[in-house]
Amino acid sequence: MNVNDFRRIALSLDGAQESSHMGNPDFRVGGKIFATLAAAQHGYGNVKLTPEMQAEFVREHPQVFVPVAGGWGRNGMTHIRLEAAKEDVLAGALRAAWQLRKERNANPSQKKRTPPEWALVVKSRRGKS
Repeated sequence: MNVNDFRRIALSLDGAQESSHMGNPDFRVGGKIFATLAAAQHGYGNVKLTPEMQAEFVREHPQVFVPVAGGWGRNGMTHIRLEAAKEDVLAGALRAAWQLRKERNANPSQKKRTPPEWALVVKSRRGKS
């Protein structure tokens, strides 16, 4: 598989659109990212999974799937080695990420996100001017 295959399969999913984030192609459904080509220059596509889904894909196909380094990977962002992937495996991963994104779009978290500590410090400093 290659970048063109990744793009073709991602865009074949219902409602999927190609966009760009920080100069890299991404694929969205409902305006939210489910996959990217941010590491295409290294031979990877990326899918946004849950950590549990990621662990399953890595266990089943360790030659194809690799967690992205750092916090992104711990949260489920997963590299796909395009050259090592077969079409059905790549399509399955993209479909899983797309479905997960659709479900999250339909049922957004009811919890309000707390701003990071540094944002609160910046806000309090602005108020002292």
